[in-house]
Amino acid sequence: MQRTIKHIVLVFGLAIAFVSCNDGKSLQTYFVDNQESSNFITQDIPISMVKIDDSKFTEEQKEAYNSVKRLNFLGYKVEGTEAETFKAELAKVKTILSDKKYHDLMEFSDKGNKIVVKYIGTEDEADEVIIFGSADELGFGIVRVLGNNMNPDKMVTLVSAMQNANVDENQVQDIVNFFK
Repeated sequence: MQRTIKHIVLVFGLAIAFVSCNDGKSLQTYFVDNQESSNFITQDIPISMVKIDDSKFTEEQKEAYNSVKRLNFLGYKVEGTEAETFKAELAKVKTILSDKKYHDLMEFSDKGNKIVVKYIGTEDEADEVIIFGSADELGFGIVRVLGNNMNPDKMVTLVSAMQNANVDENQVQDIVNFFK
């Protein structure tokens, strides 16, 4: 009898392990897999270290800004004749972001470059907001916005406000230098 119970528990445990394993790539694993690669740069930025003039933000934009706790950045720089490698890495990211768990929030062009904003979570609360942009001559960048009680609709207004915000470039100088 005990042996049967042990077998049932073992089979049940193995079944849970197989069901919980996920072969699908996530953005988080992509970040970890590439953080030490030569053409990549990563930076983890606590929002408390980013000084932004929010005096022109609406209450909704201020609420969205205050819900953000940390930014994770991963950038890929195109160098020389590595166009095929760039296209392969870009395809990996696009495949990850095409997963149904990433909900479209907005798309726009900035200086001819396409920017895509997506989120993971519900319509009322985003667990993570993803900002992805690429340029064939420079490379691509992904920002994972992490925080508490982030509302996707309010995040849209924040992203719009950030396009015109006065951000001190010294705070992101490593990233700017990487793409030069």
